[in-house]
Amino acid sequence: MRVLLLGGSGQLGSEIRARWSGDEIVAPPHAAFDLFEPERFADAIAAASPELVVNCAAFHNVDECEHAPERALAANAIAVDALGAICAQRDIALLTISTDYVFDGDANRPYREDDCARPISAYGVSKLAGELLALRRGGNAYVVRTCGVYGLHASRSKGTFVDRVIAQARAGEPIRVVNDVVASPTYAGHLALALRALVETRAYGLYHAANVGPVSWYDFAAKALELAGIAHPIEPISASAWKAAARRPAYSALANAKLERLGIRLPRWDEGVAAYIQDKGL
Repeated sequence: MRVLLLGGSGQLGSEIRARWSGDEIVAPPHAAFDLFEPERFADAIAAASPELVVNCAAFHNVDECEHAPERALAANAIAVDALGAICAQRDIALLTISTDYVFDGDANRPYREDDCARPISAYGVSKLAGELLALRRGGNAYVVRTCGVYGLHASRSKGTFVDRVIAQARAGEPIRVVNDVVASPTYAGHLALALRALVETRAYGLYHAANVGPVSWYDFAAKALELAGIAHPIEPISASAWKAAARRPAYSALANAKLERLGIRLPRWDEGVAAYIQDKGL
């Protein structure tokens, strides 16, 4: 399959390039396919001549989105609509990545695809708008919500949450992690494989794809240290201790109900962090 991959240098995009080994991947640099320049999309797609467009690109700094909601909507909704229109006209399949942040966090069990989305941040609003615009034509579109993605190709300056926790522990530094926020942190390598399996089914629509099981970020950090063979205390703190510009859902674990009906199963969250630590040599 010939694939046009947007965001190919990011955590998920890098894993797609590595793990979709039987496909021909065209991954243009950011400057060649800017989400803020949708008027250039048609020519770029024509040049690539893909059978599938995979959109891993987004304006995903949650707090910056709160200060610049118009840019969030431009990148996460209007650009997705433009991609959807071109793909529908040319009978090209589209797969675009969405987020657990479309939910308000008031649940007490992992969210399913048929649960009502109620975003509480500008980022969440923009991603939900992108979902609806991608699906509105009823064409060959997959919208896949995922959660807390971490991968081998994170920014060198920031690293992943796992990287930072392990580095702080090895340096003997204090570690403080929220214990009242629950999610489904997802290893990008596992997600990439699940997405390829989904594309193979041609069962278009809205899906959740995350490592299985709800976990607090505190327990996730503790498991990462345990698997890395490090004994170091972690101080549990409340999310209210962080003075962030944007609200985050307190509970945003996802259930992969529709994927599992297709026979596609992701590993548990602890298997995800174990695979990450092994693959990265931590």
